[in-house]
Amino acid sequence: MKQLDLQNTTFHPRPQFRRESWASLDGDWEFSSGRGAAYVLPEHVSWDAHITVPYSPETEASGIGDTGFYEAVWYRRTWEQAPLGPGEELWINFEAVDWRATVWINGHPVAIHEGGYTPFRANITEALVAGSLQEVVVRAEDDPADLAKPRGKQDWKLEPHSIWYPRTTGIWQSVWLEIAPQVRLQSLHWSSSLDRWEMGMEALVIDNREESQRPQSGTSTIQLNVRLTAGEQLIAEDRYAVIAGEVHRRIALSDPGIDDYRNELLWSPASPTLIDAVVELRDRDGKILDAVSSYTALRSVTTQGDRFLLNGRPLSLRLVLDQGYWLSTGLTPPDDEAIIRDIELTRQLGFNGVRKHQKIESARYLYWADRLGLLVWEEMPSAYRYTNKSIQRLTREWLEVLDRDRSHPCIVAWVPFNESWGVPDLPDSPAQRHYVQSLYHLTKALDPSRPVIGNDGWESVATDIIGIHDYDHEPERMGLRYGINEIDSKLLKRERPGGRVLTLGGENVKCTQPIVLTEFGGIAFGGKEEKIWGYSRTETSEQLLERYRALLETVRSLPALAGFCYTQLTDTYQEANGLLYADRTPKAQVEAIAEATSGLIPEFDPNAELAWREHLLHS
Repeated sequence: MKQLDLQNTTFHPRPQFRRESWASLDGDWEFSSGRGAAYVLPEHVSWDAHITVPYSPETEASGIGDTGFYEAVWYRRTWEQAPLGPGEELWINFEAVDWRATVWINGHPVAIHEGGYTPFRANITEALVAGSLQEVVVRAEDDPADLAKPRGKQDWKLEPHSIWYPRTTGIWQSVWLEIAPQVRLQSLHWSSSLDRWEMGMEALVIDNREESQRPQSGTSTIQLNVRLTAGEQLIAEDRYAVIAGEVHRRIALSDPGIDDYRNELLWSPASPTLIDAVVELRDRDGKILDAVSSYTALRSVTTQGDRFLLNGRPLSLRLVLDQGYWLSTGLTPPDDEAIIRDIELTRQLGFNGVRKHQKIESARYLYWADRLGLLVWEEMPSAYRYTNKSIQRLTREWLEVLDRDRSHPCIVAWVPFNESWGVPDLPDSPAQRHYVQSLYHLTKALDPSRPVIGNDGWESVATDIIGIHDYDHEPERMGLRYGINEIDSKLLKRERPGGRVLTLGGENVKCTQPIVLTEFGGIAFGGKEEKIWGYSRTETSEQLLERYRALLETVRSLPALAGFCYTQLTDTYQEANGLLYADRTPKAQVEAIAEATSGLIPEFDPNAELAWREHLLHS
């Protein structure tokens, strides 16, 4: 394969599916806001600005910094493309464009995609023109008043209010090119079984050769090779004769039956062991047709009675709510170092995981969570109306989320709905209850390996874990509410945190399930800022730490809970209830917060952490 004539970036945008021949299109693009003109085709656009991709025009990092309303924005750039080799195809990849994207290559439409949080790609080989200079144009339509699309925390008002933030329009994650062969791996997914001590692999093999070059129907000339390693250790190696189409294989691992050896291979926050994978397609003569680098891990996530289990052992969840915004870049991580720093701070504050709130994170974030050992609850951004259109849109995008992310070991729970957003009449509407139940069961059908929380916060109708949101700031009342034995008769049927009933019945909602306090706290402290928002407020850093310590000491001791999720990690725009300011400066001593979070006195060497981060970025 020929390398593309572009400056490659350091890190691959899709860490679990890496080919060598790829190149980034991030950087400077021409831009048009489309305001005052009903542009339809690229040739009608007046290019009046430049923008830095992948940052949305609402952010400072984009070079635009305009948080006003957009209905459609346009992007254009060119690149130098060397001729493709025999049997090669050129693909363009978009990690996320909010909301409806149309893509033209050299004036030819090649892709249309709806959904602001999921990737899409297109084969652009036939749209290339003679010569080396090629052009890509993107139109992103994003009606700010449309409440029937999944939009998460993006405000529909001009100025952010309450718990909603500025909008994210257009390209907000990486754009990149990739050369792929006609006989190729189109997708790759991993799973693991500790009971059978094996890995599961699902692959889609595509054969786009001319009919005369393909084998006869029902015969195979393709060999699929898999090699798994952990560090320098070979874990498994296998070869399979395959036919183009879906391939499902179980890869048995050598099990010596020694617990120490087994534990070394298991993934957990304390020991995030990853298993590197190389998957090849070869012809009958052994020639490599395609090769993809990936990774996976051995671990299991389940529930047993009222406990959450990781690798068959009870684990107390210590999560923090993470909105995933940065000061100058909005929803887009500034770089990998910023991601690593966020994960490091989360762990230094005593937490073992995050509940990513109303955001599907970048694959780069999930890679670092996999590698550094951070548990992630992945939550679908909500729509805010219940209509046939909203049902179709959210379901389609949720399926794309599951397809992209279900191989990441860090993800330990799926959350399709939050606080009945988009299903506001759950107690009285059988149709809305069926909607939540259907997405719960659909998620379980596609990924039976993880717990699913059908509707987090209250009004549970289908769930593996009962998630409760309770912003009572008095530790004594929290202790009385969750320190009881009458879970079914008193807590779930009579208590109304947030003014909502906690469960609505249902065949799989039981008082014996794990209960996790998935939002609480929200104590605001904004320093010198006056116009801030929070669920309760303190005036000094010392008051914040004192209130946090009292609340966490109570919550950690509650027998009814399998874990908790504190609101929140960082200040986010007008919300000043973070343990960190928006620039990630801690509001109180990190070690003191960590001790309150976990009940343990932490050991922290800032010089060692800095050296470790440098090692990660350059290894």
